[in-house]
Amino acid sequence: MRRPDFSQLNPDWRGAALLPRVIAAAARGDGAMLSVLVETLEAEGLFVIGAEEVFSDLAAPAGALGMRTPTAENWADIRKAAAIIAALGPFDIGQAAVVASGHTLGVEAAEGTDGLLQRCAALPASARGGDKRNGVLVKRPKPGQELRVDLPTIGVDTVRHAAAAGLSGIAVEAGFALLIDREAIIHEADAQELFIFGFSAAEVK
Repeated sequence: MRRPDFSQLNPDWRGAALLPRVIAAAARGDGAMLSVLVETLEAEGLFVIGAEEVFSDLAAPAGALGMRTPTAENWADIRKAAAIIAALGPFDIGQAAVVASGHTLGVEAAEGTDGLLQRCAALPASARGGDKRNGVLVKRPKPGQELRVDLPTIGVDTVRHAAAAGLSGIAVEAGFALLIDREAIIHEADAQELFIFGFSAAEVK
C-alpha cells in the first residue's frame, strides 16, 4: 500500500478534523499513523481485530514450511536480522532485514520488502559471501507495533525476489506474520530451493 498524498484528499468535515493528527503521526512513521486510525475507529465504537483472527490460516506457524530448514549459519543470520529489527523499532523504520554471513545487506524502509530484496539482488555476490546461495530475509513486528494492523506479510512474490537476491531462505516470527496463499508459497519455496521458517521470540534471543 502506498501512502496517500494528503494534499490531494478531499475529506468530509470529520475527516478534516482528524487529518492534522494523521499527518503529525505519519511524520513519525507508518506504525504511528496506523495507531491513530485504530484509536479513531475504536473511539467510534468499532471493534478492531487482526486479519489472522478472521482467517486463521493466514498466521505463520512455527517451524519449517516445505522441504528445507535453516542451517547453523542461517540461524546466526536470522538472530542478527531479528535483533536489527528489534533495535530499529523505536524509529518505526521497517519490519524486515536481510543478513548474509553476518553481514547486513539491507533494512526495509519506505520501498517495502520487494524493494529491499531488489536492492539486495543488485549487490555483488561477494557482499553475501560468494556465489553460493546465502543469506536470510527476516520479517517480524516492530517493538510496540499495533499488532491488529500491518503485520509483516510474505507472498509468492517475496519468495521469488528472495531467490533472485541469492538468499537461502525467509524466516518470520510465528504467529506474528501473515502468509498470503500458504500452499503457493511453500510450492514456490521448494521449487526455488529456499526454506521458509517460523521462529519464536525465544529462538532469536
